[in-house]
Amino acid sequence: MNTGLDFTPAVGDMAFTPLQRELLTVANRLGREKFAPRAAQWDREASFPFANYEDLREAGFLRLCVPKDHGGLGADYPTYMMVAAEVGRFCGATALTWNMHICSTMWTGVLADGIPMTETQRAEHAARRELHFQRIVDQGAVYAQPFSEGSAAAAGRAPFGTTAKKVDGGWRINGRKIFASLSGAADYYGILCTEDVEGKDPDPRDTMYISVPATSEGLSISGDWDPLGMRGTVSRNLTFKDVFVSDAEQLMPRGIYFVGAQTWPAMFFTLAPTYLGLANAAYDFTVKYLRGEVEGEPPVKRRQYPTKQIAVAQMRLQLEGMKALFSRAIQEARPNPGKDEKLRLYAAHHAVMEGANDIARLAIRTCGGQSMMKHLPLERLYRDSRCGSLMLPWTAELIVDRMGRETLYEPGEKDA
Repeated sequence: MNTGLDFTPAVGDMAFTPLQRELLTVANRLGREKFAPRAAQWDREASFPFANYEDLREAGFLRLCVPKDHGGLGADYPTYMMVAAEVGRFCGATALTWNMHICSTMWTGVLADGIPMTETQRAEHAARRELHFQRIVDQGAVYAQPFSEGSAAAAGRAPFGTTAKKVDGGWRINGRKIFASLSGAADYYGILCTEDVEGKDPDPRDTMYISVPATSEGLSISGDWDPLGMRGTVSRNLTFKDVFVSDAEQLMPRGIYFVGAQTWPAMFFTLAPTYLGLANAAYDFTVKYLRGEVEGEPPVKRRQYPTKQIAVAQMRLQLEGMKALFSRAIQEARPNPGKDEKLRLYAAHHAVMEGANDIARLAIRTCGGQSMMKHLPLERLYRDSRCGSLMLPWTAELIVDRMGRETLYEPGEKDA
């Protein structure tokens, strides 16, 4: 297939639009020239990739999914997913944190356009998202999106413990988030919290999506950050103690996040591109290593052994399956998908999140002991890829549970 590109993107070959070709080309260039050479530093230091964000800002990638009529690049859902996989191929921590920022624009932009709202809600949302888009377009602001609290809330099975209480002119936020990527690096934290309604038990339907400026009084960051992988995400703890934010900081009107989560299940698939990129990186390294083509290493070929040839074939087989499922899932993404589309989406997520580490494991076994040295990327790819199946709201276990339950039960069905 003639894709119009001089490289094969992490998502594979397909008929790309002119915008997709342009964005993929930029992502590949930034990845090769900037992100990959710096990746070891962020991992070693467990420090945030600020230099990469300057490059993303300069390339216009912070406004990638901001609609064109608001000054953005107007990328749709499939386009973002393709570009994110390409970024993840060169620096997993950059791709994963960039996803948190992009989702704040995509959820409030193209996805929100497919969420049912009243005319009043639609007008309210249109007015408020203008503020958030303007911050990103005009000021280069970075948004984070902390989910986790150490409970079932991030998985959609309980109300969030972090609360928002309506007060004059805005909201009073109290609570705590853990594994908050971009902690200390974001300008705004788009938090999910439960509206505190007097006389009413907490309910997931009352979930609020509100932006908290990093300079807010009562917001604090705490905790060490020395994890196994994805060290450059700097995902420390956020504590909110009587933090006041104005009404304008709402990223969605009251109750709309819950409706959006039911309407757009593909909104939770946006973590997967990072890991598809990592899987490509592990495969790419293995091929170069066995051919004796790794920069700075002796030109020793190891490709002549049948066991290594078979292992590379196994890696390619799994990678092609992951790409095929991923590509179909992003093309099918839409509001209110059918049952088969949802199950395929779950399957794609599981295949990528588990498959990335499978491929990294095979890469280490195939390349051998020398490939695990820290001046080479493979051991970092292995550690980063191991973390994917642990990420809420769709961990590997939760995906398997959803697939089984939603296959055997139609909506509303219960056992007698």
